[in-house]
Amino acid sequence: MKPLLLSHFTVTSCIGKGLMQTLDALRQCRKTLKPCDFETVDLSTFIGEVEGVNDVKMHAGMTEYDCRNNRLAQLGLEQDGFSEAVNAAAAKYGHDRIGVFLGTSTSGILETELAFRHRDITTGALPEDFIYNKTQNTYSVTDFTRQYFKLAGPAVVVSSACSSSAKVFSVARRMIEAGLIDAAIVGGVDSLCLTTLYGFNSLGLLSTQACRPYDITRDGISIGEAAAFALLERPSADIDNDAILLLGIGESSDAYHMSSPHPDGLGAKIAMQQALQSANLDPSDIDYINLHGTATLSNDAAEAKAVSAVFNNPVPCSSSKGATGHTLGAAGAVEAVICALALQHGLIPSGLNTQEVDTELNLDYRLENQQLALKHVMSNSFGFGGTNCSLIFGLAGSLGVAN
Repeated sequence: MKPLLLSHFTVTSCIGKGLMQTLDALRQCRKTLKPCDFETVDLSTFIGEVEGVNDVKMHAGMTEYDCRNNRLAQLGLEQDGFSEAVNAAAAKYGHDRIGVFLGTSTSGILETELAFRHRDITTGALPEDFIYNKTQNTYSVTDFTRQYFKLAGPAVVVSSACSSSAKVFSVARRMIEAGLIDAAIVGGVDSLCLTTLYGFNSLGLLSTQACRPYDITRDGISIGEAAAFALLERPSADIDNDAILLLGIGESSDAYHMSSPHPDGLGAKIAMQQALQSANLDPSDIDYINLHGTATLSNDAAEAKAVSAVFNNPVPCSSSKGATGHTLGAAGAVEAVICALALQHGLIPSGLNTQEVDTELNLDYRLENQQLALKHVMSNSFGFGGTNCSLIFGLAGSLGVAN
């Protein structure tokens, strides 16, 4: 595939709003997962909550989109000059030449949960101010973002569970290569709600502690929330050496089970191999892998088998979910931005909370930060139903693309 430039990117999660807070949290190994105190939830688990979401005021003309997910999206869009960058791109290319491709899992379902609390006790009717298509509807966050920037290009939401906001990079790449658009907003937004917390609890997948990916005593996930975005464009001839490029994408769908991965990680293996092939790279070219690393017994074991099958020699790796929690439909975009920061700052981030790595998984899992010049990194995102996506990012200077 032809490389694409991440000309601007941003991330907001429980570890920080924007790139600098996120980078500082990673460098300081800051732990922000906390005992669950969200809404009326009564569960013994940990969450990654973004502070101040309820205080966000929707912009004029956007009040019909008011829900936690879209407030989180607006908060994320206003970090790191991202909104200004999109507006500049719209002026450059035209509002109809920029696509919007976002991933989400539950979108604004919290708004529906709240509406059901206030339904008419006689008729069961939901409150008149509840607007399903602008809040809970899965497409809501993409529609909100499109209207926020007054864009008129293609707009798509991907909802493939935890691979959602990784797969949007693939959608954008195809649209750009087909000549339908010149740039794309890609990313993902997922917010805390009762459905995910109680749903994952019913599956027996929530940990009672802050999650511990790849630990020998790992016992489940910690759910978080986040918004992460990137602006994808074709690279120009004069980009900087430290510019971040999307080099490779691999996707697969093994459909092994509704909620469990293939025990040998066959779909994950295919996705990683395809990503390497599309980037024209060998396994030995990858300097760091940001693992999907959910901290469940089966997911971590399956991913480890897949990684071992693809990479002949151990590659430094870690999961950032020990820091951010599992942000579900936003995870792929969150971890893509963390990979971009890792490349720019030569940082292999440690896997927080993990104390004793499960040696049977045979990975070079890092428990401490390491400063190391990185050229190519891989980010894995694997979702329910066997939807798998691997992305490869690299520095422009390492490819001879920059001047």
